[in-house]
Amino acid sequence: MTLDQDACYAIISARDSRYDGRFFTAVKTTGIYCRPICSARLPKRENVVFYPSAAVAQDEGFRPCLRCRPETAPDTPAWRGTSSSVGRALRLIEEGALDSGSVEQLASRLGLGERQLRRLFLKHVGASPVSVALTRRLLLAKQLLHETDLTITQIAMASGFGSIRRFNESFQQVFKTAPSFLRREIGIEGPGAPAADVRLKLRYRPPFDWGAVAEFMKARLYPMVETYVEGIYCRSLHVDGQIGLVAVGQGMGNWLDVQVKLQDLSMLPKVIARVREVFDLAADPEVIGAHLGQDPALQDLVRRRPGLRVPGAFDPFEIGIRAILGQQITVSAAIKLGGSLVSHLGAALPAEWAQESGVSRLFPTAQSILGSPLDFLGMPQARVRCLKAYCEAYLAEDDFFGGDTQLVLARLQRVKGIGPWTASYIALRVLRDPDAFPSEDVALARGLARPGGERPTRDALEQRSQVWRPWRAYAAQHIWTDLASG
Repeated sequence: MTLDQDACYAIISARDSRYDGRFFTAVKTTGIYCRPICSARLPKRENVVFYPSAAVAQDEGFRPCLRCRPETAPDTPAWRGTSSSVGRALRLIEEGALDSGSVEQLASRLGLGERQLRRLFLKHVGASPVSVALTRRLLLAKQLLHETDLTITQIAMASGFGSIRRFNESFQQVFKTAPSFLRREIGIEGPGAPAADVRLKLRYRPPFDWGAVAEFMKARLYPMVETYVEGIYCRSLHVDGQIGLVAVGQGMGNWLDVQVKLQDLSMLPKVIARVREVFDLAADPEVIGAHLGQDPALQDLVRRRPGLRVPGAFDPFEIGIRAILGQQITVSAAIKLGGSLVSHLGAALPAEWAQESGVSRLFPTAQSILGSPLDFLGMPQARVRCLKAYCEAYLAEDDFFGGDTQLVLARLQRVKGIGPWTASYIALRVLRDPDAFPSEDVALARGLARPGGERPTRDALEQRSQVWRPWRAYAAQHIWTDLASG
């Protein structure tokens, strides 16, 4: 992507925080790249060049600033919204897809060829997938060095490096110093964390409507799997055969305070990626709000909730089960069914974890659901068959939620009992497609009905939503949130 270099210089001259994370400033005389808000002395115009991402800056040989810490910038690069394939690839890279896999394997998960994926990255990101993955690992490692007391070896594993040697070499090459030296400079020295227990700050671009997110979570808590106590959301996780706990609360600044407990620290990148997805930390509320606010029907909603997010999914499979359980019944009735499912089929967490967190079970696996008659749910047999058919379809595919949105929607709707509404809702929560829109949703039709008038039909709602593109998912979330609060 192309940046207006002179406009970027005006922005860093003003240290305008609204542009933090949208581009990075590379200073040719020092070899360092910074955030637009860096407090260092303003460099001369002829000595700087601007890049759209940290990966591009590092590809060009610049190293991150130790003062403004680019790894803590909000994750809101402009190119996330320019290509759906690139956006999905970036999410997979953030989860560690290239830590142990290849670019060819990543491209296959997206339904693309390897060369095609590389071309898309060069066009929309300006750097290769491998460079983006390395930058992600190094910036996460630097954040862990600053914000935790993990040992260097623990940090190497937690940031996605396969060995301490690879970590030291890569860190030295980019930062021009050893991680142990930086740790001493920061002033953190000690034996490290005794267990895989990590506390981090995950930044976002303000405003952030924590109240709406909290209400959404609280209204859908599955007993024993999730809690919301004194402003802290906590839940259990099952990641690649390992268990974990994550607790999230609103920070004192533009960040979320996150605590993660894991059996295996190498799972940390995937857990962090899921937290970012669930709380939609990559959203740019100013851009989205400005677009949706052009529609008179949404102006008041956007004004009342300028930092509204679209909640994502900690576990894609779980969202499918929740959606099926919630078909044609109230949210409270669906929660009751979910609680019964968890109590009968959810595996127990270690006793000390349960005592510490108040969370005692994991969400049931597809195998456990298939192995049960599910008679304790008291549901119609057609719904039971749908649950089991979904589990079978999920297990039959190596990557059930891989591919583009239309492919996943078609895959979901091949399951008997999953119709267009259920499939669209699952896609909205799981695929993080900002333009996903369940036009069959009755609540959306009710929210857009004129006083005393008829509700719009599905086709009319679909036509009505065209002006909200490419942010239709946020329009839907605004309407749902307004109905829930009214």
